Amino acid sequence: MKQAEVLQHVTTPLANPAYAPIVPRFTNREYLNIVYRTEADALRAVVPEPLRIGEPLVRFEVMRMGDVSGYGPYTESGQAIPVSFDGEQGEYLHAMYLDNFAATASGREVSAYPKTVGAPSLFVDNGALVGTLDYGTQRVATATMGYKHHELDRRDAEAQITVPTFMLKIIPGYDGAPRVSELVRTEITDVVVKEAWTGPARLQLFQHVLAPLADLPVLEVVSASHILTDLTLAPVKPVHDYLAGATS
Repeated sequence: MKQAEVLQHVTTPLANPAYAPIVPRFTNREYLNIVYRTEADALRAVVPEPLRIGEPLVRFEVMRMGDVSGYGPYTESGQAIPVSFDGEQGEYLHAMYLDNFAATASGREVSAYPKTVGAPSLFVDNGALVGTLDYGTQRVATATMGYKHHELDRRDAEAQITVPTFMLKIIPGYDGAPRVSELVRTEITDVVVKEAWTGPARLQLFQHVLAPLADLPVLEVVSASHILTDLTLAPVKPVHDYLAGATS
């Protein structure tokens, strides 16, 4: 394979790419979102500057991807933290756990999503929408919400899931020092909200050293939503370079 041919590839392994070189379209992406109040000091310990924290809130999410071009169906769960950057309100993606390797690899390599292995699930059980997250054989989160108790305005639902998203892009060099260390921004586009609901909700987080969701403890559940939508993820753009002006 000639050098020019090598440069046409954007992922490894070279002869068997870990993921398809496409921009995926999400069809029937189903969200369970629970916004809860946590400890301000716990947020300060994990949210990087120059992001700013306002009210000490966290959004716990479980997302069942009904159909994703290039990946097929899978499920994902994680935590997002409301922040601001240069006066713009958004969310910082703190942690994401999913059960699809291709989506994990592409999310980390092409973008900057903080994805790692996990076993989330989203299902209806005896009148409740239930979202769970396991790490290995251990339960680390259980969320429940009354199933379709009250309709949510679809414009409000769209506003919930289309806020700008901030993430850290960190790539080490061969010497172990950071080669890339950037704050990046992305957003959800081409949104079609098909259903949106709200209702009473509860959330339990359990201590686990490799899945430390409980380090942002649940003090009070503030709101919950159940949303079904189609959408596309926009490419990321760097907004802050941590290495700029750094000295060795």
